[in-house]
Amino acid sequence: MNLFKRKKRITEETLLAHAQGLTVSIEDVPDPTFGQKLIGDGVAIQPTEGKVFSPIDAEIVQLFPTKHAIGLKTVGGLEILIHIGLETVTMEGEGFEAHIQAGDKVKAGDLLISFDLDLVNEKAVSSVIPMVITNPDAVKQIDKQTDLQNVTTQTNIMNIQLDN
Repeated sequence: MNLFKRKKRITEETLLAHAQGLTVSIEDVPDPTFGQKLIGDGVAIQPTEGKVFSPIDAEIVQLFPTKHAIGLKTVGGLEILIHIGLETVTMEGEGFEAHIQAGDKVKAGDLLISFDLDLVNEKAVSSVIPMVITNPDAVKQIDKQTDLQNVTTQTNIMNIQLDN
């Protein structure tokens, strides 16, 4: 028995769709913070229902008080931000329900947030849901699937090669 056995280093992670709907290139998100990749690269989804799911096994590191955004961290060290809609912070949590809290461990496909899609469409600039990697220094390469119709929580939308 080897007590000093090394853990296998994670070199690649796969992110599944974080919502059901249509994938959108991050560059096409109508907000410079996301569209110009100011906080990271990723993929967005134009949702067809008001639910956001975990794209990967991870820990919830942040749940914004307004419940419109979630921060996750994977075992491989990726830091992920999922942001529901644009300018939804002004809704002050109205229409959002969290099913998780900071510190929770989640599995891919777990329900994180449910929200009133009609209300977001009415009150926000957009209901698009960007998902970005906020620690790009940990990333060697990202392969993204955009312009996919009818994605589900089983759909692979990003493969990330880690820079270990």
